[in-house]
Amino acid sequence: MMRPSSSRTASSVISEFVRYEPEAGAQGRLKELVPVAVIDIGSNSVRQVIYEGLSRAPSVLFNEKVLCGLGQGVATTGRLNEEAVERAIGALRRFRALGRQARVAHTYILATAAARDADNGPQFIARVEEMFGQKVEVLTGRMEATYAAWGVKSGFHQPNGIAGDMGGGSIELVAVNGEIEGGVTLPLGGLQLAETSGGNLSRAKAIIRDELARVDIAWPGAKRDFYAVGGTWRSLFKLHIAHIRHPLNVIHDYEVDAGRFVAFCERFLAKGGDDFPGIDAVSRNRRALLPFGALAMVEILKKLKVERVTASSLGLREGYLYSLLSEEERERDSLIEAARDLAILHSRSPRHSAELAEWSGAAFATLGVDETEDEARWRVAACFLADIAWRAHPDFRAQQSVSVIANAGFVGITHEGRAYLAIANFHRFQGLGAKVEAPQIASLASPRTRQRARLLAAIFRVLYLYSASQSGVVPRLSLERAGPDSFVFRVPRDVADLCGERPNERLGQLARETGKTIELSVG
Repeated sequence: MMRPSSSRTASSVISEFVRYEPEAGAQGRLKELVPVAVIDIGSNSVRQVIYEGLSRAPSVLFNEKVLCGLGQGVATTGRLNEEAVERAIGALRRFRALGRQARVAHTYILATAAARDADNGPQFIARVEEMFGQKVEVLTGRMEATYAAWGVKSGFHQPNGIAGDMGGGSIELVAVNGEIEGGVTLPLGGLQLAETSGGNLSRAKAIIRDELARVDIAWPGAKRDFYAVGGTWRSLFKLHIAHIRHPLNVIHDYEVDAGRFVAFCERFLAKGGDDFPGIDAVSRNRRALLPFGALAMVEILKKLKVERVTASSLGLREGYLYSLLSEEERERDSLIEAARDLAILHSRSPRHSAELAEWSGAAFATLGVDETEDEARWRVAACFLADIAWRAHPDFRAQQSVSVIANAGFVGITHEGRAYLAIANFHRFQGLGAKVEAPQIASLASPRTRQRARLLAAIFRVLYLYSASQSGVVPRLSLERAGPDSFVFRVPRDVADLCGERPNERLGQLARETGKTIELSVG
């Protein structure tokens, strides 16, 4: 029998290298944040999400849902399903234990349509309150609409349009344009529709049209953008992404022309089933209500004359947390905050990342490269993300950066914006030569976006060779105009030893990306 060469046991070896600090957050978490949780008791699902903390860009520590179907039968019996109630109580008991395990500072418990409308809803809520020793906030339809709209506001940069939240019992529609403007609740949730229509889609369509005929929601501005919230509608977008083989499998801020999306939904309603292309992207427990979600989507888009429909992964829960922030915190840019957090957690020098953002902005202005507000935001975020893959092997840092950017839980950024971040950070490592093939996600970017992302990568490739990824040097370097098509890159004499063959080659790359002449000047 083989025996270990050392007398030390495995546990003693492990204990030598792993020293636990009770109550201390790991270095992979932000030290200043304390976990909070939101429990959402809905008509179809009961879910708990534990967040890293109350912040402008909260990360999810733990997320679990149970499809209890509390609203099953409410439309016909007026009561919560008793079996579903017991399932929900069991799930909530587990959620309470999970909250304690995660050292949650506070749990916010919200209940929506089913608990609000059912005759035995108050008894169920009383049991939950006794279990947790705190009040459950039973939301009115107007409150549901408002928090859904807050969720959209928290997840998009300056959203303008109408938010729609489809739950199991109801659909909330509310205008979003800086401020939250009004809102209505309609009894058109997935479970509600399936029940009141007896599972008949033709009858469900008539019910939807009757309810929408009573609604008069004015668009808050010139744009006719519809933000879709809720699990059933998210599943519909997942199906569309898989169906068309979209190169980025991210639901949030996935936007589609409304006419095209209506045609897709109608095609699914006509031919849908377990053999519909892309259906494997939708979990089986969501498929039963998917036709009702598609039907509601079609009728709403037509009724409101929507031009563009966008998926939101943020809704009521995130909107509730957003409402708890101070006005100053709400005004912060969620994308920049999330990118900055990753720089703090993963880069060699977060301050260096901030220096890159400031220097590149000045360089773009000097070179005469104009930026829209979104392009400037993307550039700053890309600077904060430029060093998050440094621990990977050098041969794989480009792919690692693209993988993180493509899959990170960013909000406040379009799919094209993610492509900008990916292109800049891919070429920062992989180079800008003609033989370097851009990542697949680059197909989502326009020629203008690709050009600006490549220019930023060229700047990264110069500055990182001077800074060694540490702060202090970049602010002392400058790019100045020397003539109509010529520029000077100035390096102070006291750091002239940082100049060399490789930085000079990179400066040549930068010049080629700009189509200008850039000379090195020391002193």
